[in-house]
Amino acid sequence: MAIRIVDVEDAAGFGLIPPCADPAFDHRTCDYWEDADRGSKARRSVSGLPVAPSAPKPALADNPFAPAPKAPTFNPFLDDDDDEPENPFLPRRAPLKPSLTPDAPRKLALLTRGIGVFGTYAKVLLDGDEAVAYTQFGPLSAYPRALRLRDLYPKLPASPLPAVITCVATTSDARDRGLAKLLVAAVCEDLGRRGFAAVEAYSETHTRPDATSAATPVFWEAVGFHLAAADERFPVYRRELE
Repeated sequence: MAIRIVDVEDAAGFGLIPPCADPAFDHRTCDYWEDADRGSKARRSVSGLPVAPSAPKPALADNPFAPAPKAPTFNPFLDDDDDEPENPFLPRRAPLKPSLTPDAPRKLALLTRGIGVFGTYAKVLLDGDEAVAYTQFGPLSAYPRALRLRDLYPKLPASPLPAVITCVATTSDARDRGLAKLLVAAVCEDLGRRGFAAVEAYSETHTRPDATSAATPVFWEAVGFHLAAADERFPVYRRELE
């Protein structure tokens, strides 16, 4: 079978997210890392947590203190039917995040909220047409629980802040094939291209492998991470990126 890795950037990608090995949990509803106080890994109704619609922006025409709209700039070197050429000295506009319907799953909104600035927050590995592995990652600012956990280790480098991988998992039938390692390698390569100097993972010990979202110390050492902060329950693993 051909192995493919796709980014979760819209409803179609979200629909590919595979089930957790333990049916008590669900990647599609987990907000454990995004909500430091009330977040949960427990399986819930995907449709039961809708996205609240955003309020429409007020029209500038109704604001007497708003500046007057700018008229189009005249370019004497263009004909009337010519398009304005791209200016190579202006920063490229980041792609906008996908437009979600009001009944879209809350987790989809969480995974796509940073696309316009950071990029995608999750990837799925497919073996042929079957989704068999999943990972979630991103900047620390996207995961308040990770920020709170990291504050417990003052010896960790304060600058530049790393990216973080909060979840990596394979389905039960896809274990012991190195697929999660392939997924982490793809994430690290991607994060390096996005400008991050390092990535961290906060593994969990003394728990069942299927009950932790952040894998085990043995796994992180196998994919090139080193122990950055020792702890009996939540050791921090770190990998420098090129």
